[in-house]
Amino acid sequence: MSSLLEGAKNLVSRGGDLGGRLDGLNAATAAATGRLDDGLVEEARTVVNKAQGRLKLSADHTVVGVAGATGSGKSSTFNALTGLELSAVGVRRPTTSWATACVWGSEGAQELLEWLGIPERHQTTRDSMLDTRREGHELDGVVLLDLPDHDSTEVSHHLEVDRLVELADMLVWVLDPQKYADAAIHDRYLQPLRTHSEIMVVVLNHIDRVPEERRESMLGDVRRLLDQDGLRNVPVIPVSAKLGWGIPQLKTEIAQRAAAKRANKSRLSADIKTAAVKLAKASGDAKPRSLAKPRVEALEDAIAEAAGVPTVVDAVERSVRTRAGAATGWPLVSWVSRLKPDPLKRLHLALGEEATQLAGRARTSLPQTTAVERARVDTEVRQLADEAGAGLASPWRDAIRRASVSRMDDLADRLDASVGGVDLNTERLPLWTGLVKALQWLLIVVAGVGLVWSVALLASGAGFGDATPTVGGVELPYVLLLGGVGLGLVLWGVCHLLVIGTARRRARVADARLRTAVADVSRELVVDPIETELAAYTALRHGVAKALR
Repeated sequence: MSSLLEGAKNLVSRGGDLGGRLDGLNAATAAATGRLDDGLVEEARTVVNKAQGRLKLSADHTVVGVAGATGSGKSSTFNALTGLELSAVGVRRPTTSWATACVWGSEGAQELLEWLGIPERHQTTRDSMLDTRREGHELDGVVLLDLPDHDSTEVSHHLEVDRLVELADMLVWVLDPQKYADAAIHDRYLQPLRTHSEIMVVVLNHIDRVPEERRESMLGDVRRLLDQDGLRNVPVIPVSAKLGWGIPQLKTEIAQRAAAKRANKSRLSADIKTAAVKLAKASGDAKPRSLAKPRVEALEDAIAEAAGVPTVVDAVERSVRTRAGAATGWPLVSWVSRLKPDPLKRLHLALGEEATQLAGRARTSLPQTTAVERARVDTEVRQLADEAGAGLASPWRDAIRRASVSRMDDLADRLDASVGGVDLNTERLPLWTGLVKALQWLLIVVAGVGLVWSVALLASGAGFGDATPTVGGVELPYVLLLGGVGLGLVLWGVCHLLVIGTARRRARVADARLRTAVADVSRELVVDPIETELAAYTALRHGVAKALR
């Protein structure tokens, strides 16, 4: 637990603004995953993992890698810096893929050496009780690495050099007077690391072998090549590891950087910046955007039409009109309308609570989507994706297009289930229809009484006389018969207009509910995937901006 707490403490105390930049790169890397080039994303992820690992390790040590080609005197320079014969030189150089490490100050260095992958047998500690040649404390906190020859014929050497060059806080490149212009080191290491100039030093070894009158011009030529590589700020130190020339100056350069504790942060900062710049370049500089509401609504309209919403809305209106008309019509003829099949049930659309209970259990009988409707949906999806990706770099445009159609295969089934599960509000008719129905039957009863009374009087032969009650001079049986029938027909006509209005209102409600359900499906299957890509682009842009602060 203590080591975890110490790691967290290091991360907070050492990370500072670097920790925030690292968080930005981490967020940008996550957003770029699956969208930008896999190799580029993996490179950025490696930087994040390396930086997180380095920040948790010793803050008191600076890892300095000494690198060079075969014959450059790299190992001699390493030995001259350590004051010990730790690395074999010349023909005695062992054919090993492991680096040699010399540590000034062992406290807290062991975890760092394990992270660097340096075997214990290749480690030497200068504060060991057995080290009788240690002089002063100038290099305290330095972990000096002698890397394998970068131009070795052994593939394992190349891999080890590349690995440790990525991990070192500071790099000392040892050049040979005869091969300082070799493209192997300039093209493979120096030029690609031009963004890391703050953590590099170039050493021109074997300066004692160069005639004195040529030394300045050779150093000037090395300077010119480094400038061409974009390394204008990298110092060039002439040394002779054999005679010790320039070694004190090189040691002082290393010691000053280690004492200032800048090298490790500079290395991580440069790594983060380089990775962030690459992500930014691949991602483009277009401003983050959001989907235009009119374009989303156009897509929803196209999908609603393909889902058969107009057909269902028309069926709702006809169903309500039929059922309300039957309830409020003149009973002697309205029963005929009950013989007609309900338009909604013909579409296998349940009514009311039954819709919720049966949702997803059976398909509806809505008409199949036509080729024209499918083409319109495809066109709207494509236009929505194109508009969303307009101005973005091609990887993002491609990602948006893929996202827009990634779930289109589910669209038909989801729409069918969604439409079938909507409560269309058609089961219950308005309360006034029940009152009208009761009144119609009451009028039928009144007309029936008048009819029976009239027939009875005529059948008895008595006819209508003074004994028959009258209303306005008209015999009551006729008033009952004609009034019951007439008022029933008038009521039927008035209610017919009310039924039409009610059916249209129910149809509008159903249309709104259906379009809401369709919009939910459209958002889930098309809009949300596109907005996820746009959100990822925004996250990448913000992450990159944070990483480059």
